[in-house]
Amino acid sequence: MQETEQVGALIKNDAVVLGLLLALLAAIFYTSNSSKPIFKKFYSVVPMLLLCYFLPSLLTTFNIVDGEHSQLYFMASRYLLPASLVLLTLSINLKEVFKLGSKALIMFITGTVGVIIGGPLAILAASAINPDLVGGAGPDAVWRGMTTIAGSWIGGGANQAAMYEIFKPSDHLYSIMITVDVLVAEVWMAILLIGVGKSKQIDKRFKADASSVTQLRDHMHEFSQKIARIPSTTDIMVIAAIGLGVTGFAHLVSDWIAPYIEVHAPALNKFSLTSKFFWLIILSTTIGIALSFTKLRNYEGAGASKIGTIFIYILVATIGMKMDVGKIFDNLGLFLVGGIWMAIHVILLLIVGKLIRAPYFFLAVGSKANIGGAASAPVVAAAFHPSLAPVGVLLAVLGYALGTYGAWMCGLLMQVAAH
Repeated sequence: MQETEQVGALIKNDAVVLGLLLALLAAIFYTSNSSKPIFKKFYSVVPMLLLCYFLPSLLTTFNIVDGEHSQLYFMASRYLLPASLVLLTLSINLKEVFKLGSKALIMFITGTVGVIIGGPLAILAASAINPDLVGGAGPDAVWRGMTTIAGSWIGGGANQAAMYEIFKPSDHLYSIMITVDVLVAEVWMAILLIGVGKSKQIDKRFKADASSVTQLRDHMHEFSQKIARIPSTTDIMVIAAIGLGVTGFAHLVSDWIAPYIEVHAPALNKFSLTSKFFWLIILSTTIGIALSFTKLRNYEGAGASKIGTIFIYILVATIGMKMDVGKIFDNLGLFLVGGIWMAIHVILLLIVGKLIRAPYFFLAVGSKANIGGAASAPVVAAAFHPSLAPVGVLLAVLGYALGTYGAWMCGLLMQVAAH
């Protein structure tokens, strides 16, 4: 991996940063499994995954590392994420996933609608507080910049880039909106992760039946226990080959298929079909599911999902490293607009979740499949149990397909609201 020359940060070498992140993760894992009362009490309040996510953000906030220019997130999202999806889907029971029913889909669509109507409503609310917050003209019109957030929050990076091309905000406004997008989304992710530890109480409040989620989790656990064995060096080498080998193949095909579609069917760009990352995630997940019908599924007994989970946690640390908490104070007004927008998305999810008695798992994963896409949805799903990560991926893929349409619709509504 190429070393990046970062300006201003104390540590400029990505190899050192990676070592630092792994030391942090190891310390969190070690203390969270400690029998000492102080740690037991601490982790009963603070979820382990939240720390894996929040502590790396402090490294960026205090300028120890430069999360913005580091290549580690790119490495983790392009190499480790697809490999983890292969290893986590290897032991999946697809029939059990389908038994989760329609509530997962309803919560996902509710999240999408929340983003589409939340944008224009946030502009109206903010203009009532201070019209200058959502003003601007031409390329500097705030609503134009907000369309890129809509693209990111319904689909992902490819949809965000599509909105940038369609609505053409100025580069200065776009860079501010990226900061608003990342920080508001990451704060919401932190809240969701806190909720994972309280999911039983939330389900009780919603009168939700989480038995389908529990059943899937238990069946996966029973399967891995039944075939569990002490892994040999050969086992670990085969597991690494399955994860990274499929990832390599997915890169090979996506490097061919995305440019081919871009040249021969450019209209499909609105479905993210010209995005290499989209194909990378689709292919990794599909091949992982296909392999779950073969004897390779038994490598779960040698710890396939454990290695996949390690990859996911490294990704979590690199995502956290992108968040500079201090930047919230640079554009407080726009963060207020982003906060109102996110609040509308959340309130709508809570209302519909209560009405249909959806388990918290569906609310959390349905939200992150929109806001964060394939890089975040499996992380939140895996926080409930590693075997549930593919549920997050399947919904996130749907987000990619809807992203450009939904964001474009949201952009038109925001344009009307701003005038």
